[in-house]
Amino acid sequence: MRVGSLFFVSSSLSSSSSSSLSVIGSSICRSILRPAPSLLHRLPFHFIPNRTTLTCSMASSFKPEQARVPPSLQLPSPPITKFNIGLCQLAVTSDKERNIVHARAAIEEAAEKGAKLVVLPEIWNSPYSNDSFPIYAEDIDAGPDASPSTAMLSEVAQLLKITIVGGSIPERSGDKLYNTCCVFDADGKLKAKHRKIHLFDIDIPGKITFKESQTLTAGETPTVVDTEVGRIGIGICYDIRFQELAMLYAARGAHLICYPGAFNMTTGPLHWELLQRA
Repeated sequence: MRVGSLFFVSSSLSSSSSSSLSVIGSSICRSILRPAPSLLHRLPFHFIPNRTTLTCSMASSFKPEQARVPPSLQLPSPPITKFNIGLCQLAVTSDKERNIVHARAAIEEAAEKGAKLVVLPEIWNSPYSNDSFPIYAEDIDAGPDASPSTAMLSEVAQLLKITIVGGSIPERSGDKLYNTCCVFDADGKLKAKHRKIHLFDIDIPGKITFKESQTLTAGETPTVVDTEVGRIGIGICYDIRFQELAMLYAARGAHLICYPGAFNMTTGPLHWELLQRA
């Protein structure tokens, strides 16, 4: 099962007369106005404050007030306020050329149906295995001849005048392999390249054992990219399990967040809908 995930994000701050939140140093304080219980009115020597302050201190020097203050980026208005999105679900084979042709056909079908943004799944050009990653990996930075998968994405994005979040493919860079998502604009230009930050290592006896870290290297940089359909934050599959990444993207003004994914059928059904709602 391969699931392409898309999230619309927004942030708001609300307050009421009964509660206020303040951040002081490394503590978060919430002040709550509450009436005195009538039962205790009969106890004249019992002091009941009208305001109770609860303080939660963090066991570190981390300052929570900085958590939502990443390097500032100018927040643009979405160039398009309403558009169609195509999520392409692809069954992968061991034939890379066939996978590329299949992906292109799916993109073209989505564009024919009016999609201005098309999203592919994780590792769509290769079987999902540590044995396959080194064989199917492409050097994206070396150009179209060395990366036929991204060459196709660039060509079809320009031809159809659409934005493509190109799922992910195994990327070779020097002696390292990455799980990499490329974003192309309507001119066919590579706008961003996100390397999966959180690698998926799992061992459930009798069910599934898989460790991406055996062959892949973790990326280090969050990715926010401005496109014709708005500002997009990019994550890949297991990146969705870590809320800090989504919080960072929201703070940086992302209009939506895309998480191309390839969930397994052991843990996937327990998590993909829950994590999307979260």
